[in-house]
Amino acid sequence: MSKKDINNKPFDEGTLLKLDIFRDCFREWFPVFVHNTAISRIYIYDMFAGSGKDSIGKDGSPLILLKEARGNEKQHCKVLSNNQWKKVVFGFNEFDTNKKIALEALLRDNQSLCQKECPIKCPYTNSLFFQSEDFKKLFLNENFRRVLSNPKFAKFVLLDQYGFKQIDEDVFLNLVNSPTTDFIFFIASSFIRRFQTLPAVTKYFRENQIRFDESKPKECHRVITEYYRSLVPSDRDYYVHAFTIQKGKNYYGLIFGTNHSLGMEKFVKVCWKHDSMSGDSNCNIDNDYLPGTLFFEQDNSNKKSMVKDEIERLILEGTITSNIQGLQYALKRGCEPKLFVEVITQLKKTGKVTIIGKFNRQSTNIHRIDEYLIELA
Repeated sequence: MSKKDINNKPFDEGTLLKLDIFRDCFREWFPVFVHNTAISRIYIYDMFAGSGKDSIGKDGSPLILLKEARGNEKQHCKVLSNNQWKKVVFGFNEFDTNKKIALEALLRDNQSLCQKECPIKCPYTNSLFFQSEDFKKLFLNENFRRVLSNPKFAKFVLLDQYGFKQIDEDVFLNLVNSPTTDFIFFIASSFIRRFQTLPAVTKYFRENQIRFDESKPKECHRVITEYYRSLVPSDRDYYVHAFTIQKGKNYYGLIFGTNHSLGMEKFVKVCWKHDSMSGDSNCNIDNDYLPGTLFFEQDNSNKKSMVKDEIERLILEGTITSNIQGLQYALKRGCEPKLFVEVITQLKKTGKVTIIGKFNRQSTNIHRIDEYLIELA
């Protein structure tokens, strides 16, 4: 289905923030697979693409994705033009035929102009595909499912739906179970909270699986995220994180999913760039003291303190027994893994733990870090 036409007026601040996160997320994601020799194709899907720009010419998600795929100073184009065996495919879907036509004209004009101005052989010639299809029908398409299931194909799936109806349990779990696939979707969490008992809402979510605290409206997107996280099979090592966006009195948000710790590291990095206190909202969701107030702490926040306390407790209880487990825990709690390093360094310094193996303070690319064990003193 088509999302509400937000392109016929200037994007509001919430929409601009959403687009900035899309941009930053894709900017982090794309180079990983450009340089990954095990990946033969990169598929970039924008399933609710819109018409491409707002009323004053600000780029929508399709142009953002296309421009980021070129890279700063066209560095990605340079790499891909010398690696013809690696193909990049853009798939743009917009249910509204008129908007789809406008989008295709806009992107093809942009691509043509880029090719005329650039001496590099364009790696994206014949890489742009456009459809005007119902999302659910497209999602069930055999060719699309074949792409999703291929581990040699990297997939970035953007689902900027309007409302909440399109990303149901089946869609979510199919994405979760797709190898080498990262996805990010938008959802109107306030509307689910407001109309949670109506059939129009309950038909899309398991009954009685979502419980809101009406005294904490800012946390409604966290509740929705936890619902989706609960759908992931317990035996799957999977990462889900979210970002709440307040627009007036309503709360919307993004939900990101990846089966690899590096994907989660990069999305969490983006979130903390946009929210240095909690890494998951534009509305001071944890009621921290703000810059300029008496008790503001530059390097601390309620979220950081809570997760650091959790990590310390789990180490001293013997639940976290290695640096890898600790780094992954911080990541799954939506924090940068360096939080674990701060905790373990202090526990080691105070003699509460000893390290078996070579101690290191590494906290990025945790899938490549040498593991050490933690033993209670």
